[in-house]
Amino acid sequence: MSKLLLIDDEEDVRYSFQRIFDSPEIEITTASSGEEGLKVIPKFKPDLVLMDVRMGGLNGLETLRKIRASNPKLLVILMTAYGTTQTAIEAMKLGAYDYLLKPFDAVKIKEIVGNALKAARDMKQVVSYQPLLESEDYEQGIVGRSTAMQQVFKLVGQVAASNATALITGESGTGKELVARAIYHHSERAAQPFLAVNCAAIPEQLLESELFGHEKGSFTGATNQRVGKFEQCNKGTIFLDEIGDMTPATQTKILRVLQSGTFERVGGNQPIQVDVRVIAATNKPLEAAVAAKQFREDLFYRLNVVRIPIPPLRERADDIPLLVNYFLEKNARELQRPPKSVAASVIKTLEKYHWPGNVRELENAIRRAHVMAKGDAILSGDLPPEISGQTVGVNSPIAGVGGEAAATDAAALARQLFLWARRDPKLKVIPAVERELVIQALKETNNNQVHAAKLLGITRATLRKRIDKFGIQRELNVR
Repeated sequence: MSKLLLIDDEEDVRYSFQRIFDSPEIEITTASSGEEGLKVIPKFKPDLVLMDVRMGGLNGLETLRKIRASNPKLLVILMTAYGTTQTAIEAMKLGAYDYLLKPFDAVKIKEIVGNALKAARDMKQVVSYQPLLESEDYEQGIVGRSTAMQQVFKLVGQVAASNATALITGESGTGKELVARAIYHHSERAAQPFLAVNCAAIPEQLLESELFGHEKGSFTGATNQRVGKFEQCNKGTIFLDEIGDMTPATQTKILRVLQSGTFERVGGNQPIQVDVRVIAATNKPLEAAVAAKQFREDLFYRLNVVRIPIPPLRERADDIPLLVNYFLEKNARELQRPPKSVAASVIKTLEKYHWPGNVRELENAIRRAHVMAKGDAILSGDLPPEISGQTVGVNSPIAGVGGEAAATDAAALARQLFLWARRDPKLKVIPAVERELVIQALKETNNNQVHAAKLLGITRATLRKRIDKFGIQRELNVR
């Protein structure tokens, strides 16, 4: 459960926020002044503080200064109905996570608070890189005793002791962000902010603004000044995931930050100085991108000071039993159930599988098996069919024409799907497959949306949207 502290001297505002964040996932408490808020923080230990700027006694900026002095990793969002450019700049200089103008709608504030809470969790989740993870105090860890992972642990220890830029390479799902956070947590900047940015997930026209901020009126929709991640992360560490997807213009700005520690906001001409450690990651061969003139050569060498290659899971199959036990313990804690055991035949099956989705795919497979197992032990039949070698049922549309597509042959399954689509011009393959996956997940979990969402690897909110979009609930009620 996340903890939210609201500091505002207006009773109506405090009441409104208690209504907005009335949720089992969030515990909210309030304070009516900066002085009271400073007393509440050590006892309540919030993950995020929302605070008004204009208050009697200590104002918001003064309170923020005191919070940052005692707890620099605590994220603070400032709010005011009397916003000025100078106040916004001063707030961000002091280390505010964001600065909002009143009034704002509930949907927008929920989105901003949700992003801030995720950032707070990233900074608090200590990542262990021990070969054997014996302590249950860690929410996440890099687990492995293979020779390849031993080399990763050594590199993490070496680079963490310095301020050198690091480039983490590896296929999707190998745990690159975990390695980045391990470097951060074991570095001298561990008490300062850590922010992660997925460069591939943000539209290219917005990425530069996300990283460096923008000035008011710099482009259509820029109604207020925005402070970017680099300013928010001053003195801390920024993780740039999938940096190979970055546009040439943004690459140039990143290079400038690495060379001089300065940049300009979008639409601005005032240089801004920051001290930020950059850790980058990519699943693409950057050398090939450099040769193809798709990635700046000088930026590549700036990033590639220390390279940490993460091996795919198929190259460290001897770590699979350890990872399975780790994920079983983790799932048991999440579901508040006793951990299940695993049949020896299951381990052998898992070690033979080629794992195109790497550790992330293994985690999802164990989560599914944990939900599907009818007894105290996980059996081969509880694994996803593409791993266990079972074929897709003939009654399922995604089995294709004649139900002959084997789940172990993805290419054959795709060919069958397209054959089916050619016979029915009205069929849209991706929506049809997506719809059937949601239906099957709900049926497999007895219509338990929490377990079905975990089985599919999506959030419960996303699952609900798919159920509404496809009218699935009505069909399940009929079936």
